[in-house]
Amino acid sequence: MSASQRLLHLVKYRSLWTHARRKVTTWSPVGAAFNAKPRRRLELFEKNGLFEVPELSCPAGFQAATETALRNTEVLLHKACSCPPGVETVECFDQLSDGLCKVADLADFIKVAHPDPAYREAAERTCVEIGTVVEKLNTNVELCKSLKNLLDNPKVAAELDPDTKRVAELFMFDFEISGIHLDDKLRKEAVALHVKLLDLNNEFLIGSHVPNRIAKSAIPQHLQVHFASEGSFIQIGGLHADSPDDLLREIAYRIYLYPNADLMECLEELLKCRYKLAKLVGYDSYGHRALKGTMLITCYFYLFLSPRTEKDFRMMRDMKKRLNPRNLTDFPFALSRYNIEPSLYSPYLSLGACMEGLNNLFSRLYGVSLMSEQPGAGEVWSEDVRKLAVVHETEGLLGHIYCDFFHRRDKPHQDCHFTIQGGRWCQETDQYQLPVVVLMLSLPHPTKSAPTLLTPGMMENLFHEMGHAMHSMLGRTRYQHVTGTRCATDFAEVPSILMEYFATDYRVISQFARHYETGQPLPESMVARLCESKKVCGAADTQLQVFYAALDQIYHGKPQNRSTTEILKETQEKFYGLPYIPNTVHPDQLKPFFSLKGYFSKRWR
Repeated sequence: MSASQRLLHLVKYRSLWTHARRKVTTWSPVGAAFNAKPRRRLELFEKNGLFEVPELSCPAGFQAATETALRNTEVLLHKACSCPPGVETVECFDQLSDGLCKVADLADFIKVAHPDPAYREAAERTCVEIGTVVEKLNTNVELCKSLKNLLDNPKVAAELDPDTKRVAELFMFDFEISGIHLDDKLRKEAVALHVKLLDLNNEFLIGSHVPNRIAKSAIPQHLQVHFASEGSFIQIGGLHADSPDDLLREIAYRIYLYPNADLMECLEELLKCRYKLAKLVGYDSYGHRALKGTMLITCYFYLFLSPRTEKDFRMMRDMKKRLNPRNLTDFPFALSRYNIEPSLYSPYLSLGACMEGLNNLFSRLYGVSLMSEQPGAGEVWSEDVRKLAVVHETEGLLGHIYCDFFHRRDKPHQDCHFTIQGGRWCQETDQYQLPVVVLMLSLPHPTKSAPTLLTPGMMENLFHEMGHAMHSMLGRTRYQHVTGTRCATDFAEVPSILMEYFATDYRVISQFARHYETGQPLPESMVARLCESKKVCGAADTQLQVFYAALDQIYHGKPQNRSTTEILKETQEKFYGLPYIPNTVHPDQLKPFFSLKGYFSKRWR
């Protein structure tokens, strides 16, 4: 994007900037876009389709997109198996992978995020169909031979550039962990287990996002307004961890985390199926299989409570007693109040201010600007979704970020980064395919009198997820198989954790935290207290990550003749300083993305 184009972009959104001003506060265009209330878009005429994919202007479009992807797969499969060993072989593999991923990854997001059940169901069918094809390709002997002929030929392999050779090795690794070495009967069994896992993963994913409900009469009337109503019941779909009301947090914790028998049964079956698959393809456990290719050498990684951690827990216990003796295990709330009161910070941390801070930070670090764009008709799944163009000062447009930041019914209460389209150099068009990602948060909506105001914790989560997004934008590679966050799973957490450090750095916060009405900066003393508060009880936070990692490893180790809840209780008592609360499941048990995915890199904090 040229300088003149960027100038036109700023002029185009000047009206939005002016519209979003509150009293004397003046925001940049990106800050104004996120502090303004979303405008209802009239979509009376032609629709572009979700993410500008023409077929996806209706749910039936997923089937059309799937059929197109599968036809292209057949063509590329034949090409990959018949072309002479060389760079073209790897390019065919990557193009084949990209064609399937662009449909499957988009569907994987829509099945959890779209408010229309018809879209979610259509996307779910696509995920299963594409996933089944992928598992069959991972055990396709002829396809594997074409890659093996390349890597086993010293002369040809020596002519490959490092990137191409690495991608070829990664594709071969996928064959190996999928059971390509097995005989035909066992390969078919492996594919069947993979397909079963797709179904179980999907069942667990959907079930983990279903809120628990309880009769209204069971909780105090004055607290019922904090939960969604359903006739004579209320729905509790989150922990309400930021609420200052102790009783409200306790009710939310006990009801939201009350075990769902069907979900726990699904989890048990899921773990058994994963273990059976791992043993079939030659691993001691699913944990060993999952860690293959990461930076961790062994699956057995345990740390025990250190004296420093025990000291932190004693301090938090004393703090909680002073604040309110009710529910003495509610330490995270007490810790969040240490030295700061989040509600005093929120007026200075409007969503627009935080996005403005991120924009300034990225500009100074990477020469990158975030520019708000108006989505086309039918391009987004909810009218409050914002679209950002990521523009480099010399390279131009790098990609797009869709910001699905606000809470809505049936939306997962989980902060996530989704890759919709990976970046790669397209030999067929001689152009670079730009990355497209979605950031999903669950922030409160703006009110009539104020924009969305974040707590310090929400601000830190925003910075974390934007770290993933910028990794996707800046991690430009020739092959989509290794683009952006498609790297070693544990390493993928490093850029996002780096962003958390920026979120608690005085030099960064002081540049953007200002009152949404007056424009006054956050007082220096409050900035200092906020930064200092992040250093408190660091050992306890680290121990929590150790507990997560240990729980994940034990779940994915050898089968044990006891329930996952019994394992949870024992592991929590062994690796964490807080007692297990009866008749609850741990929040991590409800995450559909557990499976040794990042807990080890989080230890680097």
